[in-house]
Amino acid sequence: MTTAPSRRVPQRRIAETVADELRDNILADDNYRLPTQEQLVKDFGVSYPSIREALRILETEGLVTVRRGNVGGADVHRPDETSAAYHLGLSLQAGRVTLEDLAVGLQMLEPMCAAECARREDRLEVVVPALTKAIDESVEHITNGVDFTHAARDFHDMVVSFTPIATIRYAVGSYVALWTAQEEAWAEARTRHGEYPSQVEAEGAVHAHRRLVEEIAAGRADEAERMARAHLAATQALVLERYGDRVVNASAAMSRQTIQSSRRSRR
Repeated sequence: MTTAPSRRVPQRRIAETVADELRDNILADDNYRLPTQEQLVKDFGVSYPSIREALRILETEGLVTVRRGNVGGADVHRPDETSAAYHLGLSLQAGRVTLEDLAVGLQMLEPMCAAECARREDRLEVVVPALTKAIDESVEHITNGVDFTHAARDFHDMVVSFTPIATIRYAVGSYVALWTAQEEAWAEARTRHGEYPSQVEAEGAVHAHRRLVEEIAAGRADEAERMARAHLAATQALVLERYGDRVVNASAAMSRQTIQSSRRSRR
């Protein structure tokens, strides 16, 4: 009687099993910190090559960044709307979707979030103060095109973030983050060429934001939605006038994610 030869589990399969567990830990714990490779080898009882392959899997998913060299290690990145925007942007870029198409989609989706903010019973305690503060901060940058665009887009991001329906919040938030990346890239390019819109137009955007907050505070959901859509169309027109036929650029979203991660690390 012959015995069947023992079959070794492929290193790739071991790595995938390790990556699965680490991924679950990252997604389940907001404060999860990745152990050292040495500790991971002990915890999982596997080889260093398997651990390194597991980390490479997570790195390609954008969940970790592996630092190599004398100060090696790995940083954890929980996915958010901005990271999702990058992957969404890859799909849109591959499909040759234009900025104009993205803008029209946002005009359908983002105003719904403004309406939902107006329907929140706690809007006066939670939503309105935060949005008002965001507007006031944008006013401080009204003479600086790039900084003002960053601050004004934060207002739009915040409106979506207050949407109580989580599925809508994450889905629309990804589209908004993707558009924000395109608009911020546009602002930087126009500023370099001395062609950024005038301070009067920036003040108009601030005025529109304040009026929108007034409608949200009053609980007028239909009017908040209408106003948000009109404001979006007006501000998007500045970008679309020159770049409307350009294909969505996913790398802009990645650049914005890097900047935001840098900001968070300094806090």
